[in-house]
Parts: sequence; structure tokens; C-alpha cells
Amino acid sequence: EYVELIHNAMPELDFNEISLKARLLGREFSYPILIEGMTGGTSKAYEINRNLAEAAHRLDIPMGVGSQRAGIEDPRLRESYRIVRETAPRIFLIGNISGVQLAKGGVEYAEKAIEMIEADALAIHLNCLQELIQPEGLPSFKGIFEAIKIAVERLSIPIIVKEVGAGISREVAEKLLEAGVRVIDVAGAGGTNWTRIEFERAKGLNPEKSMLAELFLEWGIPTAASIIELAALKDLELIASGGIRNGLQGAKAIALGADFVGIAKPLLKPALESSEKVENMIKRFALELKAAMFLTGSKTINDLKKSSYVLHGPLYEWFMQRVKKP
Repeated sequence: EYVELIHNAMPELDFNEISLKARLLGREFSYPILIEGMTGGTSKAYEINRNLAEAAHRLDIPMGVGSQRAGIEDPRLRESYRIVRETAPRIFLIGNISGVQLAKGGVEYAEKAIEMIEADALAIHLNCLQELIQPEGLPSFKGIFEAIKIAVERLSIPIIVKEVGAGISREVAEKLLEAGVRVIDVAGAGGTNWTRIEFERAKGLNPEKSMLAELFLEWGIPTAASIIELAALKDLELIASGGIRNGLQGAKAIALGADFVGIAKPLLKPALESSEKVENMIKRFALELKAAMFLTGSKTINDLKKSSYVLHGPLYEWFMQRVKKP
């Protein structure tokens, strides 16, 4: 809401000539839209992941699965993840494990996640606030940088590092680049609030955790702020996620410097119903994105990345203090 794209009253474009094609990790997709990892490990997750996979296949976009810890620790739950690859053998599929589990289990743990779904890339999620608040959380993040570095060196597929709702700062991104990571998903504050979810879970179970959760409900780097912090870094592909609910917001994220847009919550309810409902929601998002491109005179996604915008309010203050320092 603190980003305004500049209207182009004379775009010199035919709306039908606008292309939404975009590249991620060397592969071209029909839209710059990623279905973010949401779930796995339950019977309901089986249905959700199947519907998401069918839509991803028909639309030619990448997809992630939820944290695979449950499937790694209990083989009976693997099918709720495996269904994605069985449903859509050719989609670009992203596995998902936590940095904590990678540090504990090493590359072998990552390989189990990759093998489970024949992943094309592996997302390593950083969720220190969530681990701190969870009643059963493991707030030990020592050794994660080294574990990521080793995984980048030894695994045969690319690594994506992502947050889960608190954003990634420029300093952390620079460290990840040192480790060889070339794709970051900011997953900033503004979307699903896992601290609030863990707060509800901790009520009555752990007063200390509940108190912490209540205090840190608004903690995190807003998605737009995280994008502008990372956009200037070289050799980095950037995925914007965290509260992006429509194509106009997606267009703003790309204009700020993102290469791709990740969405989750808008697809969850449709995924409980059918793959057609998921497909319709993504097509609507894409139409909104295309409309924003038309109104800014952007024929391609690369053109949109060069489009003009104005920052105001807290985001402008963030930019001045964190990006454009005196």
C-alpha cells in the first residue's frame, strides 16, 4: 500500500501483445507466479497438493510443497507429498525443509526430501521466530550457515532460501550469497502470521511462549521493504511472497525488483475444492498483473521491472534509512 505505480496514459501497447513469460533458475514459465509450499503430512494435504499440482501443470508454473519433515520422519505420510510428482510429472517442483533440520541432519536429510518428490530445487526455510514461539519448537540456529553452504556445494539441484513470514534483510542475503545461494524468497511480514497461529496454539499450554508470541505479533521485515533491500544485490534471483493477494500487488513487487511472485493463502480455499478453482484464481491474478503492465506501458516482465513508481509513508522512510543512506 506504500507503493504507487506511475500510470502511463499513452502506453503504445496492444493488451493482447503483453507477455507474462518469466524465467526462474534457467527455466521459462508462462507466468511469474510460484505456488508456495503450504502443506503435507495429512489426508487433507493429499487433496490440496493434488489440486495444486494439476493447476500448476496446466498453467506451466512452478510449485512447492510444505515442510517435508513429517514425511521424512514417518514414511506413511510421504504420499501426501509424493502425489504432486505423480499428478504432474513434468512440473518444476520445489522441496522444502527447515534450516534447523538441515543443520541437524546434514545433506543426507536434504537428499531424503529431494528423493521423496524428485524435486527440481530445494527450499530451505528459516523460521527462527516460529521455532521460538512453538510449544515444541527448536530455537537453535547454530550451524545453519555452514549447513547451507555444504548443501549448495554437494546437492545436484539448486537451493532456494526462504523465510516464513518475517522477511530477509540485506545482511542475511549477503551471507547467503557468500554461501553460494542464488535464489531467495523473502516471505516478508504482511501475509499469514505464524506468530499469531503459534500464539493460539500456545494458549493454555505454555504461558511463557504465549507471552512471547503476543509481544512479537508484529515482528518482521515487511515484504516490500525486504524486496527493496535485496533488489540491488547482484547474481540473485528474487521471489516476492508474504501478503501478496492480487495481481496489482504482484506487479508492484516486480517493479520493486522481484523476479517472481509467490502466493499461498489465496489458493488454499480453492485447493480444498478443485484444481479448476485453483486455476481460475491464478488466471485472475495473472489478468490483474497483465492489466497493471498495460497501464504502466510494460510489454514484458523485464519492462515491468524497469517501470517507475513512488514510495511513500513508512516504506519511503525504510528505503532512505536502509537502502539510500547519506
